[in-house]
Amino acid sequence: MSLIETRGLTKSYRQPDKAPGLAGSVRHLFNRRFTERVVVDHVDLDIEEGESVAYVGANGAGKSTTVKMLSGILVPTSGEVRIKGLVPHRERMAVAQHIGVLFGQRTQLWWDLTVRDSLDVLRDIYGIAPDTYRRRLAYFDEVLELGRMLPVVARRLSLGERMRADIAAALLHSPSVVYLDEPTIGLDVAVKHRLRQFLRELTDDGTALMLTSHDLADIEGICRRLVIIDKGRIIFDGALRHLMDTHARDRILHIETAGPADLDALRVALDRAVVSEGDAPHRFRIRFDRFTTTAGQVVAAVNSVVEIVDFSVDEPAIEDVIRRVYAGEVDVQGAVGGAAQGVVDAEAGHG
Repeated sequence: MSLIETRGLTKSYRQPDKAPGLAGSVRHLFNRRFTERVVVDHVDLDIEEGESVAYVGANGAGKSTTVKMLSGILVPTSGEVRIKGLVPHRERMAVAQHIGVLFGQRTQLWWDLTVRDSLDVLRDIYGIAPDTYRRRLAYFDEVLELGRMLPVVARRLSLGERMRADIAAALLHSPSVVYLDEPTIGLDVAVKHRLRQFLRELTDDGTALMLTSHDLADIEGICRRLVIIDKGRIIFDGALRHLMDTHARDRILHIETAGPADLDALRVALDRAVVSEGDAPHRFRIRFDRFTTTAGQVVAAVNSVVEIVDFSVDEPAIEDVIRRVYAGEVDVQGAVGGAAQGVVDAEAGHG
């Protein structure tokens, strides 16, 4: 059984269909009409132990609504959802023992208590043994630099400090399923690095992680599987590496030469690459398919035509691929299903 399992998960809302202004409101009192708005539309999802899944989409795509149904905060309009075999909105107390949730714009801390007092309350709620609690606080201090924040009242924390304290609160009881919504907002570079490493270690120990983030460095640094939701429906579910290999094949080589370069001669020498002028004299760009041509082959071909002074390579970025998916420039329809096998195949193929 998957740790997280949904079948046909759907959430819709009724919106009043009325004209603006007082007159529209009065007419609506006597002739009430509503429009059905589907926010999450028949989502099928399976997440196993140790999986790290990025759940991404444009604003309003249905990400947060999905997580709220998985947490038991919202009741689905239709469909099924189970966490470790439990139905979240019916068995919220039992499910709460197994999940940790972080919403970047909301806090689990009590505003008028110190961070230590808030964590102490959560310790008692979850029934964590004193020795275990002390070990976890010490580890959170190592990863998140939590110690100096413990005596601070929550309302006086900066955004980055509050996020670190909230991460500790979400993971305090060692949940087997973790939902993180924008977990690195306000964190400095060093803490982000340590947190990403910590989350990778969590999944290595069997924790199922579901991440929603607009920071695509989080996705690349933590997750191996990518689920893209658009207008409430999943349009891609598979290995992150597979998406990159399919839709981000190009590298760009930036080259500076000792003298003028004959671009036409270069285009002949590099018949499967695109050569274009750069941002200064003696500089140009070459776009090539990284699966048919290596950077070394491109450099050798250029060096046979003109002397190279310097060069650099731009690798494809997940940010560009997802931006193109949102813009409708990349067709990923039909890429849903078989995600777990896709992750295994992709990793096996890349050793």
